[in-house]
Amino acid sequence: MSQKPQIKTDPMYVLLRDEKIAEFNKRKAKGETFDLTYCDFRGINLQGVDADNIDFTGSYFRQTDLRGIDFSNSNLQSCSINNAQIFGCYFPKEITADEINLSLNHGTRIRYNV
Repeated sequence: MSQKPQIKTDPMYVLLRDEKIAEFNKRKAKGETFDLTYCDFRGINLQGVDADNIDFTGSYFRQTDLRGIDFSNSNLQSCSINNAQIFGCYFPKEITADEINLSLNHGTRIRYNV
């Protein structure tokens, strides 16, 4: 059984939940550590987040604004993007368009095609 997404107390996660994207990016660039696996991002505007090399395993992005985010070097294994706004997103090449559509339209968990 997979772990359920959670609302965590990690300070960097709290910044994202509060939509303080610029502050998150600044602290990430300075090397601050964080754990964004199995996080609940439901309904948050994450536009502009630097997602490079972030492990989002098992996270929940239902109705989240993800427009323009480059996830190409992120881990999205077992994430759900049900009804998220994904215009202009880049996804890892290991995730097929069909897999993205299944998650977007039906809430399935993303599986990698490796």
